[in-house]
Amino acid sequence: MKARYLFPQDYMADPAANVFNDRLYIYPSHDRDSGESFDDDGGHFQMRDYHVLSFGDVEQDAATDHGVILDVEQVPWAAQQMWDNDVVEKDGKYFLIFSAKDYNGVFRLGVAVAEQPEGPFVPQPNPIRGSFSIDPCVFKDDDGEIYCYFGGLWGGQLQWWIPAQLPLGKEGDPTLRTASDKKTELFIRPEAPALSSRVARMSDDVLQFAEASRPVVILDKDGEPLKAGDPHRFFEASWMHKYQGKYYFSYSTGDSHYLCYAIGDSPYGPFVYQGVILEPVVGWTTHHSIVEYRGQWYLFYHDCVPSNDITWLRSLKVQRLFYNEDGTIRPVINE
Repeated sequence: MKARYLFPQDYMADPAANVFNDRLYIYPSHDRDSGESFDDDGGHFQMRDYHVLSFGDVEQDAATDHGVILDVEQVPWAAQQMWDNDVVEKDGKYFLIFSAKDYNGVFRLGVAVAEQPEGPFVPQPNPIRGSFSIDPCVFKDDDGEIYCYFGGLWGGQLQWWIPAQLPLGKEGDPTLRTASDKKTELFIRPEAPALSSRVARMSDDVLQFAEASRPVVILDKDGEPLKAGDPHRFFEASWMHKYQGKYYFSYSTGDSHYLCYAIGDSPYGPFVYQGVILEPVVGWTTHHSIVEYRGQWYLFYHDCVPSNDITWLRSLKVQRLFYNEDGTIRPVINE
């Protein structure tokens, strides 16, 4: 199939695709022209609500828009910028994990719960303890355990946090840097190991982290962590899927504009870098999701082609995804 725009009626981005009850649901962020000027910290992305779109045949059907499932005014702790989200099902309930700025200007992750995948979702009164940054992906493994991957640099504030040092070289929950140094990037030297996405297993009720988050380490073929100066290192937009028993961690490289992936044997990693899935699209980032639906794998992403002169407003796309015999992903051309 040729790449297809999924919802030309409106600008949406960051598609988190999930299959519930043999129907495909996409949970995007909802772009709007807020009048804010473009900046590298994403200050122009002033999203206020979430919709959910669903499909029977994702290659042919028009999207069903189920309307607003959560608005920033419903979330007691959230002040602005309802950025990326994802949804996972457990015991017949649906848990929306989302990112938003609190009233101190710090990105946190929150949870909202619904009885059906199209919502409406009822938010918890407080953010997840120990959460920070943006772009949550919630992955349910074959044994029923649920993991949350998250993090994003620059405006996503991942670099604001200092990991706590625990015995035996392990990390605990990071603490916020002081106001004087939390915006500096001097510590992200090109030759230093790249800052990583984070992962934490969720509690049984899917309302909190069950453990301190830990880094999602991406190694090169020599077993060394990717460096901060590598154009293929992590920047934002974590996604996890499983194929033939292996864990595929995919992500956006942000300012170098690639969509890359790495493979591991555990949901915690480490993951070995494999290559580029998608070359740069029109627009700043390659936020995406990967899911199997009715026997076919699909890549969901966005670009800014339809917004013409307002180039940061994004539109959802889909196209088929294929694997090679050795389990590597065939690169996709954005048509």
